[in-house]
Amino acid sequence: MKHKIFLYLFVFAALIALFQFVSANNLQKALNEELDKTKAENKALKDSLQSARIDFLDQQYFTLENNDDALAYFDELPLNSPANYVSDKLLETNERKGDNPLVPYEGMQSDFKINKIKVINHRWLLADFSDGNYWGDLLVRYEVKEDLGVDFTVMDHLLYTRSH
Repeated sequence: MKHKIFLYLFVFAALIALFQFVSANNLQKALNEELDKTKAENKALKDSLQSARIDFLDQQYFTLENNDDALAYFDELPLNSPANYVSDKLLETNERKGDNPLVPYEGMQSDFKINKIKVINHRWLLADFSDGNYWGDLLVRYEVKEDLGVDFTVMDHLLYTRSH
């Protein structure tokens, strides 16, 4: 009788060990597949990030902050960030009641105001303007004077037509 109990216990222990082995093997396969999937996803994200970095650097090429030769023009002036200073001065032109004086169009839905600005170098900037429904772009020449005043001259402009 004892002999059969030990045999049954041995068979039962062998079945549990077999079950544990198969279960652990399946779990290991699932973890390996998940790890491979995560590695592939990680590689794709790294490639995407690298592509975004390259695009960002391309976008930053025509900016005052990345142009040491253009920044040299501001060395004698007490400005920490010339691009921000010029942008702020341009946005101050929005404070006037009515259309922005630099925008050569009359607002159709409301007043045209400058929204976004990209300072290209020590002389030029691009600006986007809108009245909430219609929009356009300006190419502006600017000059920062010794007294930190800024003169703006619109070199070219365009208003996008709406197609319905």
